[in-house]
Amino acid sequence: MKGLWYRSGRRSSLDAVSDFSVTTKAPATGAPGARYDHPVPTLGGLGLFTVLLGGALPLIDFFIVNVALPAVDHDLAAGPALLELVVAGYGLSYAVLLVLGGRLGDMAGRRRLFLIGMAAFGLTSLACGLAPDAWTLVGARVAQGAAAALMLPQVLATIQAATAGPHRARAMSLYGATAGLSMVAGQILGGVLVSAAPLSSVFGEGAGWRSVFLVNVPVAVVGLFLAARSMPETRSERPAPVDVPGTLLLALSLVTLLAPLTEGRAAGWPWWTWVSLGLFPFAAAAFYRVERRADALGRTPLVPPSLLRLHSLRRGLTLVVPFSIGFGGFMFVIAVALQQGLEMGPAAAGLSLAPMATAFFLASLAGPRLVRRFGSRVVTAGGLLQGVGVTVLALTVWRGWPDLGPLGLLPGVAVAGLGQGLQLPVLIRIVLSDVPSERAGVGGGVMTTTQQAALALGVATLGSLFLTLAPGQGMRDALLVTLLVQLGTVVLTTLLSLRLPRAVG
Repeated sequence: MKGLWYRSGRRSSLDAVSDFSVTTKAPATGAPGARYDHPVPTLGGLGLFTVLLGGALPLIDFFIVNVALPAVDHDLAAGPALLELVVAGYGLSYAVLLVLGGRLGDMAGRRRLFLIGMAAFGLTSLACGLAPDAWTLVGARVAQGAAAALMLPQVLATIQAATAGPHRARAMSLYGATAGLSMVAGQILGGVLVSAAPLSSVFGEGAGWRSVFLVNVPVAVVGLFLAARSMPETRSERPAPVDVPGTLLLALSLVTLLAPLTEGRAAGWPWWTWVSLGLFPFAAAAFYRVERRADALGRTPLVPPSLLRLHSLRRGLTLVVPFSIGFGGFMFVIAVALQQGLEMGPAAAGLSLAPMATAFFLASLAGPRLVRRFGSRVVTAGGLLQGVGVTVLALTVWRGWPDLGPLGLLPGVAVAGLGQGLQLPVLIRIVLSDVPSERAGVGGGVMTTTQQAALALGVATLGSLFLTLAPGQGMRDALLVTLLVQLGTVVLTTLLSLRLPRAVG
């Protein structure tokens, strides 16, 4: 068996605004200052497609490198620690800057920030694809994550601010479906591109990994053109200044948690990883105290604690965390197990997840109709189905290893994908259902930061568990243990779903 190549998110103004109506100023013939409270959707079909494209790119690029890392190691002689940084550098800058990206969109205009972020994402993707060495690739990935953090919060904020009623419900469901599908499709696309190796004649054998970054460039150009034509400009009516202390403390909290967990194993757990983990609870506590004090003084903190008083947001985020930990960890571990354990090529490893993507997409299409009838119990049903899928996959691995192929894996991954497709789109809709449109950027930033940090945490924790067990127990048993841990996160998500509000806005 080949060696392991990878060794490894008092009444407040929120309470006063409980609906999502987009209000417009009265025309000159009406009473001065009058406002109409009826919904005025302004995001058309092409505009929705454009913002969903911007929402898909960052998530695709978080997962697309999973199957490309062996080729990166071969071509650039990166080594385990730098391979960790190729993944962690993107995830850290992305997670740290997401809320700030939402705040900047509220201030400067969400369409403007979307265009800036899309252009920067295209340029940084070009830098990744042309990187001459591993350290340059790491730096370009950090910059790419920062560009994604400027672009992604504007997607949810624009949907919230420029749609209303059934149009918003459909748009939110499509966003959730796009988010989940992007995470699976990224791994499939990565495998196909690496195997196709269209750049080998230019950069040499093994350089097909460059395609997973360069493919973003024409997509970004198309996205810029569409956004300039179809995306409406929205911004907060009362934009708040940047919360510098909150931004710095949130960055410190996420870095002190995620950096040692993602880099520690590959670096051999040096002293700085333990110091960093020891600092995390103090940084997180300081962040909460600073934000609560700013809220009490009438300022606008980066993450208003009053936002967390919304039951739908708080309870929804409680489910997003274990769901994303399990999902992120699974996607990384299965990429390693299929390529290194079963010795599949990148294309076969990626295409083995095609049934999951297909089932997820079909479930997400049925989700809105099911939610109208059964409410949040759709999330509970999705958790049960995902649990069945993970169990079937674990039994398949236990009985069929090492003679498994894509067909053998199909039942487990398809049922798991079906359950995930019933969960994630509805969860995103629940989290943001009561966030007023004037706080759309902040609400979207909080949701996406939580999701991204949890995805990175899943890669760090479940990935490290798998890679620690594999040398001594073998790939099969390491994968089984990891799947059982993931099953635990599914059970937790399912139980917590019983506390969700029954009606979904």
